[in-house]
Amino acid sequence: MSRYRGPRFKKVRRLGALPGLTSKKPKSTSDRKTQSRSRKRSQYRIRLEEKQKLRFHYGLTERQLLRYVRIAGKAKGSTGEVLLQLLEMRLDNILFRLRMASTIPGARQLVNHGHILVNGRVVDIPSYRCKSRDVITTRDDQRSKALIQNHMDSSSQEKLSNHLTFDPSQYKGVVNGIVPTQRVGLKINELLIVEYYSRQT
Repeated sequence: MSRYRGPRFKKVRRLGALPGLTSKKPKSTSDRKTQSRSRKRSQYRIRLEEKQKLRFHYGLTERQLLRYVRIAGKAKGSTGEVLLQLLEMRLDNILFRLRMASTIPGARQLVNHGHILVNGRVVDIPSYRCKSRDVITTRDDQRSKALIQNHMDSSSQEKLSNHLTFDPSQYKGVVNGIVPTQRVGLKINELLIVEYYSRQT
């Protein structure tokens, strides 16, 4: 299944806030119909919606998400926590978390077009897995800096998690370590996602 490119509000209305997919928020739609639908959800649907929430937030294809679940399952520790940490350490997500991009699709575009450097080298792979002490900057040209500045101006000004440091004057971010799962910034039950994929891994 390919990456989703359809209407973003449609997914937000169905799954709840997806800050990585869109920075805009639709009007509240809490009514009796919504409440009655939520009472009738099966266990399978609950797990499916949690999986879809994760997939659309990080902008992954179904195949990519399944691959991450398999990698997390082979690692030490809780599969759900390792899965979230793997996704959080993707370069496109790190740019979003540093507020160098207003959404993860916007961050992916910056990476694909060669505007981003990791430790002084151009990296054009959005799924590149960042490591502790990686230094992320923009190319030293006016166009790249202008693009980043536009994203910074439109991004939310929430406090950064302690695993990241950002110097806006130099367009420079540093990865201090692995993100704690409680600072992921997405309301999600990762155990339900692991259960969803348990028959496929």
